[in-house]
Amino acid sequence: MAEAREKRDAARKLLASGISPSQLRKTNNLTADESRTFQYLAQTWHTSSLKLWSEAHADKILTCLKRYVFPAIGSMDIAQVETRHLAQLVKAIDDKGVHDVAGRVRQHLTKIMRHAVQQGVIKYNPAYDLDGVVTPVATQHHPALPLKRLPELLEKMENYKGRMLTRLALELNLHVFLRSSELRFARWDEFNLKAHIWSVPAQREAVNGVRFSERGAKMKDEHLVPLSRQAVTLLKKIQAISSESVFVFPGAHTLNKPMSENTINKALRVIGYDTKTEICGHGFRTMACSALNESGRWSKDAIERQMSHKERNGVRAAYVHKAEHLEARIEMMQWWSDYLDVNREGYVAPYIYARSHSAG
Repeated sequence: MAEAREKRDAARKLLASGISPSQLRKTNNLTADESRTFQYLAQTWHTSSLKLWSEAHADKILTCLKRYVFPAIGSMDIAQVETRHLAQLVKAIDDKGVHDVAGRVRQHLTKIMRHAVQQGVIKYNPAYDLDGVVTPVATQHHPALPLKRLPELLEKMENYKGRMLTRLALELNLHVFLRSSELRFARWDEFNLKAHIWSVPAQREAVNGVRFSERGAKMKDEHLVPLSRQAVTLLKKIQAISSESVFVFPGAHTLNKPMSENTINKALRVIGYDTKTEICGHGFRTMACSALNESGRWSKDAIERQMSHKERNGVRAAYVHKAEHLEARIEMMQWWSDYLDVNREGYVAPYIYARSHSAG
């Protein structure tokens, strides 16, 4: 009798708090088998995927799940998680204005639920029906100068009066047109100057206190960069300055850390460019890609391989990855450096220069 009264009183307290006793019983039943909870399946998915990710990337995903997902649906039986639960979760994040985070969470949810389907825990992936929940993020376009302004850019870079290592970084970046992290985290042991090759590794050793310093080639595979004669000359000048550091471009105040992520763009602003509307460091890639395509000398595959772009078509991706096109790329990189030299005297269109000049 006393036990019955206790249960009745407990039920009244739950109702007073806005919680249905029957719903609580359902929830308790759902979470009784821990191996069927969303959080458990999410963690097994995460563990099974570790071989595909860097340690930093794996930590980032788990932190995201712990912050945004587990508090909301972590304890639910995954078979009871419906599209509406996922939509509410993602929309709550999106409504805060962090649309990119909402998009990543949606991707994680889709993969976790796919994992649950593959494990035979559920039959259908409820994350497949989340179209329209996340506000589309506007594609970020990196500003780049039209090629006809190349002579102007080269002159301004040559007259840069700041730190010599910064000027050399600017010049080398224009010749090799790599991504910011691929350039600024470069180590001397990645170079074979005699063979004129820079091997950007898939991943680098992280530097304590330097964000993203473990980044190597963006496509997570070694990226070979043929070095033109001009690029090797620049690297020898750089080596005379920074050979005591493991970094090609050490910071201004210490040899033990790489240069700041803002160095290249700050230098461009110093020589008179608006890095939001005219040109930024990434814009060197756009300019090089435009010139190489306009020249008509190389296949799209060879150019894309040198740009280290990701091929969306899976079959073609396998082909482009396997076909290094290295001989063509060696000639391509020398042609680009020669083309830059010619434009110091005045603008020459790529297709005009290509008619009479192979890589010298």
